[in-house]
Amino acid sequence: MAIEIWETLKEAITVYTGLSPVTFFTVLALSLAFYHAVFGLFGSSSSSTANHHQNHRSIDEEVEPLLPPVQLGEITEDELKQYDGSDKKKPLLMAIKGQIYDVSQSRMFYGPGGPYALFAGKDASRALAKMSFEDKDLTGDISGLGPFELEALQDWEYKFMSKYVKVGTIKKDAPNAPSVGEPSEPAKVTDSEASKQEDAPTEKPTTETIETSSPGDADKKDE
Repeated sequence: MAIEIWETLKEAITVYTGLSPVTFFTVLALSLAFYHAVFGLFGSSSSSTANHHQNHRSIDEEVEPLLPPVQLGEITEDELKQYDGSDKKKPLLMAIKGQIYDVSQSRMFYGPGGPYALFAGKDASRALAKMSFEDKDLTGDISGLGPFELEALQDWEYKFMSKYVKVGTIKKDAPNAPSVGEPSEPAKVTDSEASKQEDAPTEKPTTETIETSSPGDADKKDE
């Protein structure tokens, strides 16, 4: 029965297509292979495009739009620590040589998880000059640095000045000294010192000394 069906099918292929059964099935196989190749190419491309748009949309949803820089004026180093990126509602700030800059646009570098995250919320002048990541160098103290380190720090400052907006300065603790033109308080004298000054004898020229001394006595001494 199967042989009769196969013979009938071969005759039909030859009659309707004009091709031999072998040629017909070869063309059919090549057509199916071509179809699967084209479908796989365009199907994967469209799915990749869809995935790309979906990923791009998810990234846009995660990254919040940058807020315009807010001028803070003069703040202390403790207040600057609040802007280290831990609070996404606050700008990301960093200071160089006492000048504070808004580095929010480079959150991927200075924000949490970034390669320079430990510099955020601090004046890291010394660390930048020495290219150090040690805690002892995370300070604005640049005393004792060499000429090459100071030059490197200057390059960092130029970079920040050209790329970021300055939003404030770090308040320095002023020493407790009287200002120019301000009278200083007189030194306080203790009770014991006052009593000693009162008890100390004072030498005053007596009238006898004044009266007995005369110009003639000076002349006699000269002779």
